[in-house]
Amino acid sequence: MKISALLSFLSRAFNAPRPKPILITGAPGLGKSDAVQQAAEAAGADLILSHPAVADPTDAKGLPWIAPDSSEATFLPFGELAAAMRAERRTVWFLDDLGQASPAVQASYMQLLLARRVNGHVLPDCVTFVAATNRRTDRAGVSGILEPVKSRFASIVELEADISDWSRWALANDIPAELVAFLRFRPDLLSDFNASADLTNSPSPRTWSNAAWLLSLDLPKAERAEALAGAVGSGAATEFLAFLEMFRQLPSIDAILIDADSAIVPAEPSARYAVCTALAARAGEAAFPRVARYAERLQENGAGDFAALLIRDVIRRIPAVQHTPAFARIASGEMASLITGS
Repeated sequence: MKISALLSFLSRAFNAPRPKPILITGAPGLGKSDAVQQAAEAAGADLILSHPAVADPTDAKGLPWIAPDSSEATFLPFGELAAAMRAERRTVWFLDDLGQASPAVQASYMQLLLARRVNGHVLPDCVTFVAATNRRTDRAGVSGILEPVKSRFASIVELEADISDWSRWALANDIPAELVAFLRFRPDLLSDFNASADLTNSPSPRTWSNAAWLLSLDLPKAERAEALAGAVGSGAATEFLAFLEMFRQLPSIDAILIDADSAIVPAEPSARYAVCTALAARAGEAAFPRVARYAERLQENGAGDFAALLIRDVIRRIPAVQHTPAFARIASGEMASLITGS
């Protein structure tokens, strides 16, 4: 399930009259935790975050306690359990990295996940569970999840990387246009996780986000190469740095925004990805007529898919351009079906 589908699924699950627990699996760095946080925010729900990997069974059971006026012991909720018991509005209790937890800690959540009660304490109906874990093959310290724990989840879904979803997020979060363009050109490098005992990183949405931060440091060339290799692995970093050299030789984005009719239209797919992504990131509403004209020239040069990519990116940034004469012109022409596509 790609992240846009997962967000839709979680939103519906969180707002169901009788919500049930969901378990999300996937390789490290895909954005499982971010997806849960986004879905909770979209549902208007509070978020309780637990890390069972570093928890004790008493965290989900409470501590034995004898009240001063009683001769019997009871279990007193504390921490995240107490917060869940006090909840009065829609609340998502997120068990992150559940697969790294010991069997005893996993078992301590079984009553809560199924019966929604533990040691005489009942969870409010407004609280729902979601958990996330890496897979056993990811060498992430996951030994597995107990069978009776797994069966308590209404569904176990695996998150996969998707370049369209990631590009949409990246363009909305100021990830450099050259990095977005590169991964559109080489989408297989968005997530190329290789479990290893070596102290190296693999390409993933998380590590590419780290690479974007490294680019913002404006490091000297040699240092930048080493830092990027440390972020996404030497192979991916080498390819990206070669792409950057090509990126700097592209037609000037400023020139396109000044005179779209005379600006160069690249022939190579890598250069087209780069120009379209960079142009969409720079264009303002006032410049949209020239962006639309450049899209038409891409269409005329047999690059209709790139023209549509350019227009869709601008729409995501500036929805108001859809109400301009320039948009009306291209939306009624040959690009109409491409612009409205996925």
